[in-house]
Amino acid sequence: MHVADQLETLITSGGITVGQKLPTENGLCESFGVSRTVIREAITHLKSLGLVETRRGVGTTVIRTSAVEAMPAERISPTTVEDILHVLELRLNLEPAAAELAARRHDENDRRILQEKHDAFIRARAEKTQARTEDYEFHYAIAAATKNPFFKAFYEQLSQSVIPRAKLMSVEINTAATDKYLARVEEEHTYILEAILARDPETAREMMYQHLNRARNMYAKFQEA
Repeated sequence: MHVADQLETLITSGGITVGQKLPTENGLCESFGVSRTVIREAITHLKSLGLVETRRGVGTTVIRTSAVEAMPAERISPTTVEDILHVLELRLNLEPAAAELAARRHDENDRRILQEKHDAFIRARAEKTQARTEDYEFHYAIAAATKNPFFKAFYEQLSQSVIPRAKLMSVEINTAATDKYLARVEEEHTYILEAILARDPETAREMMYQHLNRARNMYAKFQEA
């Protein structure tokens, strides 16, 4: 994420303009002091934002300087947006802490459940569903892994209403953009899961915060509109 963020900033600030190519993999590895795997994952992230494209024999080229955010709906009623933003505000003040505690306290059973719930989300996305239940159950598994019963109670009380897509009516769903949107969610879930399983509490907290803050910023655009 550090490498991806640095490259994204370089592109969005105009350091690399549309039509220009990124340095080669070897060049990026040397610049950042990381492996090819890290560079490839960072480039995949930039592609998911619509900033670059990669072509064999050509390299990775910048195609725009502002990220294209896939949104799950074309329009949402003002009342619904307000509800979603209120819930996300609450989650932003609780769930980064939950992810941090889960990284510190999870046991082997939690590891198994977390991986199972993540895999279930991936399958649901592959089946072209909204993956609402699977999304909720992944976050619930993190709450359970804190070993604090009140985190679990919070999730049980709100149930699937914590997932913004659960508040959208079927007529509001933008099916064409849903898969791209869920691909971003899956990527962010992966970063959160990896940090928790690596027992890296600081990164787990940060990845959860970025995940929820991106969602808040996206839904805020509907309110602005």
